[in-house]
Amino acid sequence: MIHDLELIVRTVLQTDPSFRAIGRDEMERHIVDARQNALADDKDAFLLSLMRLLALPGNGHTRLIPNTAILVLPLRLVTIGSTVRLLGAPSGFAGAIGGELIAINGIPITEIEASAAKFLAGTRQRRRVIGPILFVWPGALQRLGVFSGDTNVDYRIRDAAGWISELVLDTADRVPGSALYPRNEHGKADPLWSPKAFLEINDLGQRGLRMGLPSFFDPGEKALSNAVSEAADLVRSRPATPLLIDLRGNTGGSFLRAMPLIDALSDGAEHRRVALLVDKFTFSAAIVFAAILKHRLGARLRLIGEEMGDGLTFFAEGGTIDLSSSGAAVRYSSAFHDWAGGRIDETTPSEIAEKIVPVGTLALDHGWTADLDDVEMHDQFCREVLDSLKP
Repeated sequence: MIHDLELIVRTVLQTDPSFRAIGRDEMERHIVDARQNALADDKDAFLLSLMRLLALPGNGHTRLIPNTAILVLPLRLVTIGSTVRLLGAPSGFAGAIGGELIAINGIPITEIEASAAKFLAGTRQRRRVIGPILFVWPGALQRLGVFSGDTNVDYRIRDAAGWISELVLDTADRVPGSALYPRNEHGKADPLWSPKAFLEINDLGQRGLRMGLPSFFDPGEKALSNAVSEAADLVRSRPATPLLIDLRGNTGGSFLRAMPLIDALSDGAEHRRVALLVDKFTFSAAIVFAAILKHRLGARLRLIGEEMGDGLTFFAEGGTIDLSSSGAAVRYSSAFHDWAGGRIDETTPSEIAEKIVPVGTLALDHGWTADLDDVEMHDQFCREVLDSLKP
């Protein structure tokens, strides 16, 4: 684990520009803590020390990802709106699925979230997305003062009618963290979910079109471009049609490859209105897509849903390092983005700098939150939104 720490110091702390604002003494204090835990051969404590260290800049693209390195209790918890909900559990606890987590070992979840914040990088919404894994990780619960190392952990779940269930889990019964918590958290009940296509089209006739863009990440480099081209052609073929573009759960990728669709939307009829549906699982390149579209369409674009998972000023690009000893991964950054003020610096790649525009803020025009798996509610809401876009 000392090797892992040295790799982070050399590759991340010395090169990631988000750390420029962090004092050397403060970083050194956390490095010493991580080193002591590594020498004590306490992997959970070591990983949590690294989480604390990498969260110092408050940059969501710079963080430790412990999922593949830890064992967790077999519960899938996801933040829906501002509440943590149970979306998956062993068969004996199936009746509690869908309920809200209100306490662990008698400690209110709001208190635990406040204590956990220092381990989680990024905005409040980003912390809500990546935080629930801490609630099922016994090592983290010990560090947070929730769990003393006894045999069981007691979860209190409240259903929609207000009934309380007690879920008592034996800490000997653990599963790999990555089995329940994907590296890029999408908020779906199925942790193994991945988009079947880069473009989903629902033609609602005179009402308008719904386009789902679930991801901008395509290692193959062709499928996304083809999907964007198809979407752009459709948009241009129906210049007056109201459009709802769904970016919920889109954790990013390359916004540059989505630019042809932005161009098509910008070139449409001046009286056409577009709605953009977003949530806390909308990250990175998907937020940039929203920012550029807002800059171009202005009042013709309605932003609907909930606050997104990143702000408009952040550090990104960079890459991911797999830590060979601990088994965790580290996401680091290399480039400055400022879509609020339209600023760049020497780290901003030229192809991104050419696209940077000053958006100011991306305030929601209409708030809406729903379980990502609630298809019926989503379809009804989409119809209502498209109706509202008509002149």
